[in-house]
Amino acid sequence: MIKCVVIDDEPLARECINNYIAEIGFLEQVGEGNSPVELTNILNQKKVDLIFLDIQMPVINGIDFLKITSNLPMVILTTAYPSYALEGFDLDVLDYLLKPVTLKRFIKAANKANDFFQLQNTSGQLVSDKYTEDYFFIKCDHKFEKIYFRDILFVQALQNYVSIHTYDRKYISLLPLKSVEEKLKDKNFIRTHKSYIVSIPKIDSIESHEVLIGSDSIPISRNYRKEVKEKVLSDKLWKNDTNY
Repeated sequence: MIKCVVIDDEPLARECINNYIAEIGFLEQVGEGNSPVELTNILNQKKVDLIFLDIQMPVINGIDFLKITSNLPMVILTTAYPSYALEGFDLDVLDYLLKPVTLKRFIKAANKANDFFQLQNTSGQLVSDKYTEDYFFIKCDHKFEKIYFRDILFVQALQNYVSIHTYDRKYISLLPLKSVEEKLKDKNFIRTHKSYIVSIPKIDSIESHEVLIGSDSIPISRNYRKEVKEKVLSDKLWKNDTNY
């Protein structure tokens, strides 16, 4: 069961989402509140897998709460303002429900959450397996694909999806980049940009604002430039190059 919390300052909106949750067999409502402050209290007291979070709320809105809070479970935003959608996806939310939320649209979002939830659980089981040092599984096109670390060129974030590029194909999956980054930890990969992770051994050349892997150009943002220099280049190389 996916344990859900509904946060909205409008009682009728909370009631609507709660009623929809009751219709879905794999969802369980474990709490509700009218502000991010109440959400924080719930998260400290209960295990929560999924948050239905309104954006427009007094004191602090949902977007600002996401910006200042780390290690959150899955989040589905709810709002009457479609202009917030892009900003929400930049914060790794799972989906975006526009009010008034229909049951049909809610079911679609719930199924997306269930896919992601099952992927997380399956991946978590594989982590402890003695054979997972060389590969991991990722869900693509309704099946789990095995991907070897040695085959990965780079990973790109696409809103709430990721695209994993290998020598012979591209895997697209409903997964936040930070989840893939955790799997690649200590595997000779590096973040070059908020939307990119690259395999260090696959880098062909480095310029001041990009790395080249074959015919692909991957940007290096200002925030990650120092880390890229320190991890990929020797001190003597980059400290003597004032143009980098």
